[in-house]
Amino acid sequence: MRKQLSVDIIRCDGHGHCAELLPELLTLDDWGYPIAGAGLSIEVPAELERLARRAVRTCPVLALRLAKADSRASDRR
Repeated sequence: MRKQLSVDIIRCDGHGHCAELLPELLTLDDWGYPIAGAGLSIEVPAELERLARRAVRTCPVLALRLAKADSRASDRR
């Protein structure tokens, strides 16, 4: 089952822990806020799901969410 990692940019305080734990999927912008792929969410490959869960648990402001990927969204690509 595919998972989607999303960033709640309103909740995020720019601590950057997520990008340190998951540099394969998350980078930081010039102000220290995470960018997931080309935006605020990205599909997580199965081999990175464990690390994505850790990043979600580690976020001090609960700004990350890992949920089942919306198959309709991937059909639009």
